[in-house]
Amino acid sequence: MPTKALRHFIENYISVSDADWKEISLYFHEKKYEKGDLLLKEGSICNRLWFLEKGLLRFFIWKDGEDVSKFFTISPYLLTSQRSLVTRLPAKENIEALEDCTAWEITSEDNEKLLKNELWSTFARMLIQEVQYFTEEILEDLQNETAAYRYKRLLAHNPELIQRIPLKYLASFFGITPQSLSRIRRKV
Repeated sequence: MPTKALRHFIENYISVSDADWKEISLYFHEKKYEKGDLLLKEGSICNRLWFLEKGLLRFFIWKDGEDVSKFFTISPYLLTSQRSLVTRLPAKENIEALEDCTAWEITSEDNEKLLKNELWSTFARMLIQEVQYFTEEILEDLQNETAAYRYKRLLAHNPELIQRIPLKYLASFFGITPQSLSRIRRKV
């Protein structure tokens, strides 16, 4: 049975009755990942949702032989490869554990069953809207803001990530070289 962290996470969006929690918790199973493990590999079809209870994940793609960080997920959060999960097409991204992680998994089949529960369905819609907002924000920043500005904002809002994410992954997320990021860090 999932820890209270998942219930608390859901309750940040919507109130959860004991009956709803009992149903939801039946579908989730604990999984441990070691640093460097892939939760999802590009080219495979995503058939899981994960609630990241502890740890840090990186979504990345391969481009011209280089891995490029798309974004990072810190616990607690619910995540998946939305496009692959919904369309049943091979994933275009990889999901990698940057630290040892504790996650609670639900299969796509069990998620479909759970979506018949009104509370879970409402929660899922709210979370998808939030992820869409975050995605739009990342795209706007990529198009309109400098790497230095984005680094300063990350430092202001999530300073612990600066320590937890390796420099090369941060640099690829900002679209610059590690050397350029080192120069920005020295100036800040």
